[in-house]
Parts: sequence; structure tokens; C-alpha cells
Amino acid sequence: MTAKTVLVVDDEAPIREMIALTLEMSDYQVLEADNALTAHELIIDQRPDLVLLDWMMPGTSGIELTRRLKRDPITAGLPIIMLTAKGEEDNKVQGLEAGADDYIAKPFSPRELMARLKAVLRRATPNGIDETVEVQGLVLDPVSHRVSSNDKLLELGPTEYRLLQFFMAHQERVHTRGQLLDQVWGGNVYVEERTVDVHIRRLRKALGDPHQQLIQTVRGTGYRFSTTY
Repeated sequence: MTAKTVLVVDDEAPIREMIALTLEMSDYQVLEADNALTAHELIIDQRPDLVLLDWMMPGTSGIELTRRLKRDPITAGLPIIMLTAKGEEDNKVQGLEAGADDYIAKPFSPRELMARLKAVLRRATPNGIDETVEVQGLVLDPVSHRVSSNDKLLELGPTEYRLLQFFMAHQERVHTRGQLLDQVWGGNVYVEERTVDVHIRRLRKALGDPHQQLIQTVRGTGYRFSTTY
């Protein structure tokens, strides 16, 4: 398994060093930035697997950078955990609505940090998949983040990609909309169950024939990925 890379963005060097040491002791690769501009350059050039991002920084704030990353299709699927001294409920909601996947208020313990980081990475890569998966000519490569159908590259949005990855990791099982929301969107994201239907339609359209038939509707229950039509 290739080591995951985490970008730590904080203008306070002692905090970056503490986090970097914690991550390195758990065999993660670490990148560091002390401002949003440098962080964005590293994200584009190095493609980290997750960003630990401080809310309050000189110049562009962490939440502003989060909004920018989520607007860009290239970085929209990048998992982000906000690090901040702001502990009020409205600030937490604001961070999540901006697109952050989780939120940790300072001061935090290394144990809490690692637990939250691993949980977010599990949601970003369902079931810890890091191997290429192939089903009847439909190929998903989690390393390059690409999906192809009979050797033709497909264009999938970040949510559709995560949906497909989850389905291909859990074939022949029926999942309710609630289960898909928990596993693909994450339990801390406030969206309605009908949102799942919208993204299922988008996924089927992106897959096209014949692979859209792999995503099956199970009436009264939810959805299933199956090679049995």
C-alpha cells in the first residue's frame, strides 16, 4: 500500500511540526505550508490525499481556500479537515458548509487527530481501496483517480466517482439511501436522501451503455451494483 500524503497548512511553525511528527510516526508522507497560496500550489503540484487546514491565517483564510478548492473540479474531491481555535457551533457549521469534511478545535490530542484523519480518508477511499478494480470492461484506478469504459476515459464528478468506487467495492449488496449518504458523503454532511437519486442519475449518464446497467434500483430499498441484470 502506498503511503498517504497529508498537507499540513498552518502559519504557526510549532503546530505544523507537532502535527508532522505525529503523522510521520504513523507512516504518512507530510507536506507543509504556512499560507494559502503556497498550499494551493502544493495541492496542484503534489496532489496530497488530504489537507489539514488552519482556519485563521494571514491573507487568504483557510475557509476561503476551502471554498476555492471545492469550486474547482480538479480539487473538489480533496478531503479537508479544518483546524481552528473557533469552537462555536455556528463556526463548525460554516466550515462544513464551505466543503470541509471534518473540523477539529484546538487544542487537540494527537490521538484525536489521527482518529479523525483516518475516518475522513476511509470515507474518501471507501473500504480502504487502493487497487485498480475492473468489472466487465469498467475500470476504476484510485491511484490516478480515473475511470474508463472499454479503454475510453470517462468524465465523472467527485461525488459520482466516490459513489462508483463504493459500489465497486461492495458489489451485489443492496444499500439504502441513508447508508450511501453515510458512506459516500459522510455522517457530518447535511444533505437530503433524494440527493442520492440525483447523483445516481448523473453516474448512470456518465457511464453510458452498457455499464449504466450495473447500477440497479431496488424498489423500496435503494441501489445495488450488480453484473446480474
